[in-house]
Amino acid sequence: MTTRLNKHIADTGFCSRREADRLLAARRVTVNGLVAGTGAVVGEDDEVRVDGQPLRARVVQKSTGRRHVYIALNKPVGITCTTESAVKGNIVDFVGHEQRIFPIGRLDKDSEGLILMTSNGDIVNQILRAENGHQKEYLVAVNKPVTDDFLRGMARGVRIHDQVTLPCRTTRIAKFGFRIVLEQGLNRQIRLMAAAFGYRVTQLRRVRIDNVRIGALKPGQWRNLSEQELRGLLPQQHQW
Repeated sequence: MTTRLNKHIADTGFCSRREADRLLAARRVTVNGLVAGTGAVVGEDDEVRVDGQPLRARVVQKSTGRRHVYIALNKPVGITCTTESAVKGNIVDFVGHEQRIFPIGRLDKDSEGLILMTSNGDIVNQILRAENGHQKEYLVAVNKPVTDDFLRGMARGVRIHDQVTLPCRTTRIAKFGFRIVLEQGLNRQIRLMAAAFGYRVTQLRRVRIDNVRIGALKPGQWRNLSEQELRGLLPQQHQW
């Protein structure tokens, strides 16, 4: 039995099918020691390597009885968080999962980092509602030196979209960089908050949603959430 190579790579959890196609086009994938091209197929006994490193099969936890898919994706810049198939670079096609999944919330096309995706529509509002206090942590680079006044102002709340943002936590991490932890998710919130103080965001990366951290995931890679992550993230009745 053979499988298309891009699907085989995606099935290991290494990256999405679209990212696998890019790896193949860049001649970074070998099968049994030979460079593989786009459209290649592999069998069960073939050895697939990316940049010389063998792929590891995704660990499947069969004993959980889990009905739904819950994954953490490191979204690259340029991917749009929409389920609309007509939108080029939409996140659903990018991941190429065998089940129908959709993003929980969004990250701007120009932003990168952690986003959760699921097949369980019942849990989306639980995670997105600000009153539930779900934390989202970001690392942000800006075009001017970060000052104490800027950090204090961001933390107090900023008027955008005809409302004042909720208080949040801010910390300087570099001359031009800061960390911010939000408990709400307004459209382009951090960019608009920074702009209110005359700052322009040059890079924005989400690294944590509640107890789920981006960890070692590289841009374009995704993984299944662990049982521990699900227990911390979801009410018990919605987990499966």
